[in-house]
Amino acid sequence: MHQLSHRFARHAFALSTVLATAVTSTPAVLHAQRASKEPNVEFEMMTWPEVKQALASGKTTALFYTGGTEQRGPQNVNGGHNLMGKATVKAIALKLGNAIAMPVLPYTPNNASATLPGTIGLTPDLLAAILERISEQAITTGFRNVVLMGDHGGGQPNTYVDVAKKLSEKYAAQGIKVVYCDEVYSKANDDFSKWLDEQKLSGGGHASIIDTSEMLYLGGADWVRLKELPNAEGDPILPRGQRPDPNVPRKNNGITGDARKSTKELGKKIFDMKVDYGVRQIRALLGS
Repeated sequence: MHQLSHRFARHAFALSTVLATAVTSTPAVLHAQRASKEPNVEFEMMTWPEVKQALASGKTTALFYTGGTEQRGPQNVNGGHNLMGKATVKAIALKLGNAIAMPVLPYTPNNASATLPGTIGLTPDLLAAILERISEQAITTGFRNVVLMGDHGGGQPNTYVDVAKKLSEKYAAQGIKVVYCDEVYSKANDDFSKWLDEQKLSGGGHASIIDTSEMLYLGGADWVRLKELPNAEGDPILPRGQRPDPNVPRKNNGITGDARKSTKELGKKIFDMKVDYGVRQIRALLGS
């Protein structure tokens, strides 16, 4: 009986070791283990004493990144801008070393649609009021620099420019800066589209190869419906000012361009470009 108990205990220990190894080796756990080695730069994941200590240690730049909730074709989840924005702003904060990533704003100028029901939008006036309010809240908290950025176009850049100008003038006497970093999105996407053209790949349009690839890289099958990729081709990208031919039926599936050749490798390239472009411009704007 003693020998049986001893063997049972030995087998139980071996089984528990295998199970523990399996649990701690899951992708989610490994990701958490890697992330735990990084400095905590996300405002919403910090306590107030941690924020106070971060400010005292020189992390006095607040990074506000806006996303957007909108349909992204049949292959991408509606919160793509928010998901990519959260990863981008965190990476920029880590690379800058003196910044804190503020919570991503999930709504930006857009209009809902019953035909493609994935969009919840603001007006530019509402966005301006929100940006002004949260920027001043960050200043009250103790930040000396506020950087506005966005992961969605739609004619909204003027809103960021106007808010940054207004607040910079208001707080200039206190040595506080509010700036708009546009290259993280517009220039990075434009340059990447040119590179795609050189590779004989279809350039960027809404929900096309650029965003879909980045979402594949960052979120995989959780963010992109892989079964939809083989058919993820939308309406063609037309030259500026050219109207669609009324005699050609529209696909109207939410995609402008072609996402069928999206890959994680392409996604990593555009993600790294966005981070590098953002860091470079922020340093130039803030003189650091």
